[in-house]
Amino acid sequence: MALTAGIVGLPNVGKSTLFNAITQAGAESANYPFCTIDPNVGIVEVPDHRLQKLTELVQPKKVVPTAFEFTDIAGIVKGASKGEGLGNKFLSHIRQVDAICQVVRCFADENITHVSGKVDPIDDIQVINLELILADLESVDKRIERVAKMAKQKDKDAMFEHEILVALKEALEAEKPARTVEFTEEQSKVVKGMHLLTIKPMLYVANVSEDEIADPSGNEYVQQVREYAANEGAEVIVVCAKIEEEISELDGEEKAMFLSELGIEESGLDQLIRASYHLLGLATYFTAGVQEVRAWTFRKGMKAPQCAGIIHTDFERGFIRAETVAYEDLLAAGSHNAAKEAGKVRLEGKDYVVQDGDVIHFRFNV
Repeated sequence: MALTAGIVGLPNVGKSTLFNAITQAGAESANYPFCTIDPNVGIVEVPDHRLQKLTELVQPKKVVPTAFEFTDIAGIVKGASKGEGLGNKFLSHIRQVDAICQVVRCFADENITHVSGKVDPIDDIQVINLELILADLESVDKRIERVAKMAKQKDKDAMFEHEILVALKEALEAEKPARTVEFTEEQSKVVKGMHLLTIKPMLYVANVSEDEIADPSGNEYVQQVREYAANEGAEVIVVCAKIEEEISELDGEEKAMFLSELGIEESGLDQLIRASYHLLGLATYFTAGVQEVRAWTFRKGMKAPQCAGIIHTDFERGFIRAETVAYEDLLAAGSHNAAKEAGKVRLEGKDYVVQDGDVIHFRFNV
């Protein structure tokens, strides 16, 4: 599934450094605003220990992890919604992503300039969030003008949309993102078609110094970001972009040793990838055979035929049933045959809602 998270933030907060670490794609990183103008896109593997365990169990010829896409979007500044600092171009890039990872500077360094002259993470967050809100408000206002005329003529669809637009306008004018407005399922379908910036889920990435990554609890800036995020129901992860870039150049064993020396159990990048993945309501099912063990991304709530279609449209079109076993049950049994003998392998039909960690063999006929 081609879903992507956009990395945003003010200039010089560590976005491109973090992106370099994520993808090892070498996105330009320099100590001045707007060095990144065109968005860089990179695909990363989603870390999942279950894939390794399944590989050990099945001993396949090939292993294919699932992947996730990140887009590095250039620094936004105050006035971006009005075109400041190439803002219109940057905002259009944000419009293309499915979720937003906002990198927030939570470290002091006199050698790295701050666009506003001081380190103030909450002010930084508010600058970006307000620009996104203002851009959405402009879109909503324009749409209201068009829809209101039809609504006055008692057009049912227009009246329905007008009610939604008014609710959005009220929230945005109160400087609240669109995602904070509660809508019915039918209303949400209309809102989705508006492609608003602030409807996208948000993850805050607190970028700290090398000295604080092992124990960021004493970092006052991080605490401020956590409190702010809690008020809007958002998640926060803490990384040191500089260290992550160094880690990305190491192999598996060296990486583990380096993390151990730093007193870190898991790299910030693994946390970021996993958090972004779950932010979009994504999960993983597996196919496992001697030819290949593979992880597949699906949206939580998808039924078996839809998940089969991710592999190939023929699988969905000719779906018969899904032979399914939970990852934990398969691992405990030690083999697929043993799991079947233990009654852990189930035959599921078209209405089965696939669960994270399911190991599935699809039966189909076309």
